[in-house]
Amino acid sequence: MMRTGRPVVVTGIGVISPLGHDPATLFQRLCSGSSGVRLLDPPLAQQLTAPIAGRVDFDGAAYFEPPRLRMLDRATQFALVAARSALRAANLDLAQIDRPRCGVFVGTGMAGTESSDAGYRSLYGAGNQRVQPYTVLLAMNHAAAAWIGIEHALAGPSLTISTACSSSAVAIGEACLRIAHGQADVMIAGGTEAPLSLGSLKAWEALRTLATVDAKDPSSSCRPFSRDRTGMVLAEGAAFVVLESLDHAQARGAALLAHVAGYGLTNDPAHITRPSVDGQAAAMRAALAHADMAPQEIGYVNAHGTGTAANDIVESAAIRRVFGTHADRLAVSSTKAMHGHLLGAAGALEFAIALLALQARAAPPTRHLRTQDAACDLDYVTEGARPLPDLAAVMSNSFAFGGTNAVLIARAV
Repeated sequence: MMRTGRPVVVTGIGVISPLGHDPATLFQRLCSGSSGVRLLDPPLAQQLTAPIAGRVDFDGAAYFEPPRLRMLDRATQFALVAARSALRAANLDLAQIDRPRCGVFVGTGMAGTESSDAGYRSLYGAGNQRVQPYTVLLAMNHAAAAWIGIEHALAGPSLTISTACSSSAVAIGEACLRIAHGQADVMIAGGTEAPLSLGSLKAWEALRTLATVDAKDPSSSCRPFSRDRTGMVLAEGAAFVVLESLDHAQARGAALLAHVAGYGLTNDPAHITRPSVDGQAAAMRAALAHADMAPQEIGYVNAHGTGTAANDIVESAAIRRVFGTHADRLAVSSTKAMHGHLLGAAGALEFAIALLALQARAAPPTRHLRTQDAACDLDYVTEGARPLPDLAAVMSNSFAFGGTNAVLIARAV
């Protein structure tokens, strides 16, 4: 449990991911080594040098009536559906709670990029002098948090956090602090991202961080910690958790999934895109200190593990620095190899996966790791899902462009 303040627990998880739209399916597919990464369809694919992504099978028309759907960007649609699923899993009757004590924190890196892209195509590409009338409401960063609050009549704190790839991990951590410090009893927290528009993909191509397509097996193009890795694969989706104070959850007889034990947040001021061992290690140490835990108590780390040349080496060295000799007994995996990099939603999805690993007492593998990079010298669970019968605590790492590093720790109930 967190060293200071009220204990915080997770009572519900909801996901929309390239590997499924419910936690059980997601975790089963991860453990079986399935990949949600695939080639994109024409005509989008024909305009890209690396036409591959973690695309979600999702039709908003199945969840929203046409008048409302016109006001929701794809990222907001993901968020609303994933938040509903988390609330349903928590068996939380919002009519019975104090709504001013229930809020929503959402992390997103690029928000409504599909809607922005569509507006630019209309205005600059087609030469139209008018754009979709709801463009501002569709594209604004705060849209997902606002709509979740409206849909569920939440009157407590509402924030949108944008710290690139750590956005949703920060959203969860900050939501936990609101509960721990007595400012809320229930928080819906997570992240959403739909960055697979042409403009977004071309911008990422220009940055030269994306993986090249594996000609033999496109689904294996993301290879964290592998000597032949070539970069990251973008993906879309959303993940949310329902967080409650322990006393609130117990009073309503909720099933407890895990304790949120620690949260570490640090800034790495060295470089806008280049990570550092010092910065990442500081975030992990901060989370351990907040949880009042020794490194030896962590049994599994869901690594940030992007598959880029720099990050995988730096993160491996940072884990070794923090965990010392225990690093050789620590199960570490990057599930991005299978679901891709959800950018602002990555931290929430990977924290959800770490929670599922804690419940199942098993670590999902790092897929497609053909030959381990000599500079990445940890146990990356390459042989398939690994039973961990004594697993009692897990860590989820999220490290971002711009330097905001966030680490979450969960402990078994």
